[in-house]
Amino acid sequence: MSTTADTPAPALGFLLHDVARLLRKRFEQNGRGFGLTRAQWQVLAVLQKADGIQQSGLAELLEIEPITLARLLDRLEVARLVERRPHPSDRRIKLIYLLPDALPVIAQMRETGELTRAEALVDISEADSERLAAILTVMRRNLVKACNPGYREKAASRS
Repeated sequence: MSTTADTPAPALGFLLHDVARLLRKRFEQNGRGFGLTRAQWQVLAVLQKADGIQQSGLAELLEIEPITLARLLDRLEVARLVERRPHPSDRRIKLIYLLPDALPVIAQMRETGELTRAEALVDISEADSERLAAILTVMRRNLVKACNPGYREKAASRS
């Protein structure tokens, strides 16, 4: 990254955070007409991969508080996009399922995501885009390992 002598390059963490923030903002702008919040979109996206998950597990995957998820699910149930079903053996547990009306909404969400990514990648070659994705994937894997309890001890015992 080129900078002038007076302007230092932005820190990697700041740059990643800012790009992610702008991607979210642009996604929201592109998806404004669908009547769902970005948080509701995220619930649907995770449910597409984990349909029938326990409500507590869904909150954990989304990294949000259970009460926050409960409010999101309430709104998605009113919109007839998801439903809560009782667990077969533990009535305290609710399982969350997508309803058929969610599928076209998810397809629209995917199209909105593709449009947003295309806007972000204008003037970036396909090779650079693929390299960026590969580098970010490795960074994510490294950080997942580093965040895992006991990782440092395991790494130190291997050396």
